[in-house]
Amino acid sequence: LCLRPQQSPPTETPEAMTSREDTIRAFLRSAGWEDATRAPLAGDASTRRYERLNGPKGRAVLMDWPRAAEAPVPSGQQSYSQIAHLAVDCRPFVAVCDYLTGAGLAAPEIFARDLDAGLLLSQDLGDDLYGPAIDAGAGPQGTSLDEMYSAAIDTLIALQSNPAPMTLPVGDGTHHQVPHFDDSVFRAELNVPLDWYFPVVLGRELGETERAAYHKIWSGLRPMIDAGPRTLFLRDFHSPNILWLGAEQGVRRVGLIDFQDALIGSRAYDVVSFLQDARKDVPRAREDAMLKLYVARAKDKLEGFDEEEFRAAYATLGAERALRLIGLWPRLLKRDNKPHYMAHMPRTMEYLQRNLAHPALAPLKAWLDAHMFVTA
Repeated sequence: LCLRPQQSPPTETPEAMTSREDTIRAFLRSAGWEDATRAPLAGDASTRRYERLNGPKGRAVLMDWPRAAEAPVPSGQQSYSQIAHLAVDCRPFVAVCDYLTGAGLAAPEIFARDLDAGLLLSQDLGDDLYGPAIDAGAGPQGTSLDEMYSAAIDTLIALQSNPAPMTLPVGDGTHHQVPHFDDSVFRAELNVPLDWYFPVVLGRELGETERAAYHKIWSGLRPMIDAGPRTLFLRDFHSPNILWLGAEQGVRRVGLIDFQDALIGSRAYDVVSFLQDARKDVPRAREDAMLKLYVARAKDKLEGFDEEEFRAAYATLGAERALRLIGLWPRLLKRDNKPHYMAHMPRTMEYLQRNLAHPALAPLKAWLDAHMFVTA
């Protein structure tokens, strides 16, 4: 499940569904996979749909991603997908995927593509996601979590060793302009806890003065996020989107999926997404150990790396991300009737407190103590 709003799912008539199935069958036939059996795979909250194929050529994954209409917005305004730079079709996925495989990382190889139809046939990376391994305390064949976490850190270092790409070829003569983590997505994310945690959990609306003070604090913190060299970050580098490929070597042991919304921004973004996983407990000792490993690798391999600068960005982005999730869980409860996500609230609050311990976040901590954590 992608924890960001997506474009509205299409309302399909039986005729449209039949037509779509005909298109898929023609695509598979042209790719030489018409004899494969097809079984649904768990998807996410977007309009994407996945199937696992098994046939004479082996296994593959079909991504069915018809471009959906955006939800209506008032004239002159942007949709959330535009504000947050979310992919609306499969072209960004293809562009980023080709880039990652070209960099030696284990994104799935794309066997066949029909970009206009929104159909991709790609390598099946298996089922060994990091999440179940974390729950079990070990990975496949008894692989230690330390080895799996270390390999993921090495994967991020390998990714960040490459210059941030401004544009990426899609393969059809067009290019994907890689978006930046700019002020539009930043402010949209900052508003999530204000719009949902306060009314749903605390039972009150924030006044304009309080909102303005909150955003002013973040304006002062933003330079720490922007400090240092830029990198391509995958945005959802956490346990549901990382697979263990134990038969491979080096960084190719870490399979990557769900990277179509990748942005250009801080090196700290993917690191904090991984080490403060929204769905899985990451004990403080493991987070500290893996941060120490990342810093050691980065000092050796990343040009222009500054540890103090990175740790400030890590804490700031960690706090921003935790606050967004603290607003997201009540939104899923209230708007989407999905109360089970509230189970992640204690973990997310714990991550927020870890980040607020950084001295640079003292103004934010003071505001939260006065407004969010007050127990009058």
